[in-house]
Amino acid sequence: MEPRFGRVITAMITPFAANGSLDLEGAVELARWLVEQGNDGLVLAGTTGESPTLTHDEQVALVEAVASAVDCHVIAGAGSNDTAAAVELTERCTAVGADAILTVTPYYNRPSQLGLFHHFRAVAEATTLPVMLYDIPIRSGRKIDTATSLRLADEVQNVVAVKDAAGDVGETARLVAAAPDGFDIYSGEDALTLSLLAVGAVGVVSVASHWATPETVALMEAFFSGDVAGATAANQRLIPSWAFESGDLNPNPIPTKAMMKVLGLPGGDCRPPMGPEPDDLQDLARRILVGLGRG
Repeated sequence: MEPRFGRVITAMITPFAANGSLDLEGAVELARWLVEQGNDGLVLAGTTGESPTLTHDEQVALVEAVASAVDCHVIAGAGSNDTAAAVELTERCTAVGADAILTVTPYYNRPSQLGLFHHFRAVAEATTLPVMLYDIPIRSGRKIDTATSLRLADEVQNVVAVKDAAGDVGETARLVAAAPDGFDIYSGEDALTLSLLAVGAVGVVSVASHWATPETVALMEAFFSGDVAGATAANQRLIPSWAFESGDLNPNPIPTKAMMKVLGLPGGDCRPPMGPEPDDLQDLARRILVGLGRG
């Protein structure tokens, strides 16, 4: 059976116009192209979507525009380190047509695990939509403990998934082993996707799928059909894309926006403080495409 949100979900960039304003027409164009490439779903206004520099009004407008334009799972990034703000944004994204909510660990203030439980429960109670937790301690400063995720899965009916960007495959295996039926774990880190699939993850929320959806779909199809060698080969083909998508010199989503320029797709530049884009990044993007067999 296909998982609730499908296998391949792109964490979509947020396109901006030349003056830095939100480009809703560009967002719709890009979203439609990503669906045509084979994506089962899109995450809007997540980390890759530059949520720290979006206003709540912009996030809601983005969700509304894309949700009304594509036939796929639209998962709205609606998190905050302020519980009241996360609840309010969740309610607004629900009202404009999101299919699900992605809610990130509260960042910077580093709450306790009990605080995290109450935060996520409050967000989930603010919507009738399914909720995906977003565990990314490298950015949030706090990991969601496995015990906390399991308590939420057991006690809060619409907490149904985790986007796992914690980078600890062994701990993911423990979460999968103890999770109730219907609670899905998605890889949130492209380079660990095959490893996480091997311990029970059901799919990926990907950055590289902006330009490598067919290859990511091929990885999924091979793995879930039992073709481990084929999945390994697909995984190896994607390694240069994962090295490209983020790094200390060019953190996500700067490389993806450079790639969109090469592909002639909407994106524009990142809002400060991300960027500026290095002069040679688009040349590197072209080499990535050549390596995937696209001149």
